[in-house]
Amino acid sequence: MTKSFDWIAHHAATRPDNVAMQDLATDRTFTWAEMEDRTSRLASAFEHDFRIGAGDRVMVIAHNNTNFFEVQFACWKLGAIFVPVNWRLTLSELTFIANDCGPDLIIHDREFADMARDLADAAGISHRMDWESNDAGAADYESAIAAADPTSYTAADNSLDTVLTIMYTSGTTGLPKGAQITQGMTFYNAVNCVEFYALRTGMTNLAFLPLFHTGGLNVFANPCFHFGGRNIVMKTFEPAEALRLLTDPDVGVTHFIGVPANFLFMSQVPAFENASFPTIEGASVGGSPTPVPLLEAWGAKGMALQQAFGMTETSQLVCALKAEDCDVKIGSAGLAAMHTAVRIVDEDGTDLGPNETGELWVKGPNVTPGYWNRPEANAESFTDGWLHTGDAAIIDEDGFIYIVDRWKDMYISGGENVYPAEVENVIYQLPAIAEVAIIGVPDEKWVEVGRAVVVLKQGESVDESTIINHCREHLARFKVPQSVVFVDEIPHNATGKVLKRVLRESHGAVS
Repeated sequence: MTKSFDWIAHHAATRPDNVAMQDLATDRTFTWAEMEDRTSRLASAFEHDFRIGAGDRVMVIAHNNTNFFEVQFACWKLGAIFVPVNWRLTLSELTFIANDCGPDLIIHDREFADMARDLADAAGISHRMDWESNDAGAADYESAIAAADPTSYTAADNSLDTVLTIMYTSGTTGLPKGAQITQGMTFYNAVNCVEFYALRTGMTNLAFLPLFHTGGLNVFANPCFHFGGRNIVMKTFEPAEALRLLTDPDVGVTHFIGVPANFLFMSQVPAFENASFPTIEGASVGGSPTPVPLLEAWGAKGMALQQAFGMTETSQLVCALKAEDCDVKIGSAGLAAMHTAVRIVDEDGTDLGPNETGELWVKGPNVTPGYWNRPEANAESFTDGWLHTGDAAIIDEDGFIYIVDRWKDMYISGGENVYPAEVENVIYQLPAIAEVAIIGVPDEKWVEVGRAVVVLKQGESVDESTIINHCREHLARFKVPQSVVFVDEIPHNATGKVLKRVLRESHGAVS
């Protein structure tokens, strides 16, 4: 019996022969009817073979694959909790997460079989399931689906408050925290995305961000499922192939999201010079402030990159820029979503006025009810229902939000706050720069000063004095970096965000 809020069952009844999802790496395509059959069978296998029921946790550690969605919606049918985890984490970090959420089952692909086996041993997890049937100690995913009865599972009667996912924060500072994602959060996020990106039945989303990340899963994959569109899944992001898919009218991608690094790397592919995007209706960029020159480079191709801001804890959209405002409010993350309230506050929690920099606080039905098993984190992160985002921002006189930087990335030089993103934006104006990251380093006189960590474009050259003099022309003196380090590569996490912590460890010493 189908219970409430089952999106897959609904679309299987209303558009059974339409394509629901397509996996590029395995060359598999599934209609809504096929997806409903497979997720129902998987739910039955979970319940009967592994005793998974409402509230139980199922962990996935794997590269992107349409199986991700099947596991998510099979859990959904049972009221179980889907726990996708970052495959770049160490065994120690994953063991902490497993001990924190207590999964009854780990599902993995071939690449992470050894890690999953070690994790199961370290955390005392009873069951494993392998997507690709190469591990004798794990149940075979496809065999379990084939053998199960799609009508025999106990359908959950979910409410908007039912926790369906635990999504762990990256853990780049401190221990990971498991943000609880409810049915209602997932629904309101889909609704919030509509007015900015014109989501609709018939849309085609290209998912290349990792599906363990809220950007990959919730913009726009889950909203696409909500509206009955088609999700195309890339196993991993590859710039040239992603650009090819976005420009091919036969593929017909209408929507996608990337972090600034994705757009930067695609813009450096030779084919970008003559690229056009005839089928794109909504292109979102988020994850960190986007350099203005990068926005302009894509805008020159007729592609308005609609900056947005969101978090794991807000599942995911907080604000976004409408396409028609991309030139008018360049650099802005846009207006608050319809079902989301925002504030800019000082260190005491007092509201600030227009164009004053403070911390962004968020409240609404798309905000997590709290972190799994972490009451102390909840106490630190919420004030009267307002989530403290940890991001420095301003709201202008028109209500447009500008994300200045992460509070933790800000440094203080001579008593003045310096936000690295502003300095990075200026350095990106130099045509030789492929990528730059600004960090604060200790200084006897000013306490901290800026250091630019720079990657040059292939075949280009620029020296330290040119970069520093360029900054002097465009920035206040206290914002100008005092040194430049040239490197071959800047470290990123799995979603493409620059790992400032790693840069501070490797390049943050006094020179």
